[in-house]
Amino acid sequence: QVQTVESGGGLVQAGGSLRLSCTTSGRTIRGISMGWFRQAPGKEREFVAGISGTGGTTDYNDDVKGRFTISRDNVKNMVFLEMNSLKTEDTAVYFCGTDIFRLGGKWTGDFWGQGTQVTVSS
Repeated sequence: QVQTVESGGGLVQAGGSLRLSCTTSGRTIRGISMGWFRQAPGKEREFVAGISGTGGTTDYNDDVKGRFTISRDNVKNMVFLEMNSLKTEDTAVYFCGTDIFRLGGKWTGDFWGQGTQVTVSS
């Protein structure tokens, strides 16, 4: 059974930083495209960042480009999201997605975990 555990969220002031981690169990993530998504209250889940199976290719939501960095450790079966210069509009529950792909121009994937809450105060 596949599970993901997202961690590293918290309360931070605008301009601050957080580093999110996603640990996957039940399968290897080696060779699997992985991503981070977020869902704010009253809004649909949206793509934040994605990384190819080898880590050689990344993609970002325009709203986070230059501020967030996605990375992965295939040995530890983990994916990370380094978030800098956080804004109040980054407040959301952040989810790790496995096997991400584009469907109708939008990124999607499989979600197994509960997410981690990120709250950015002004």
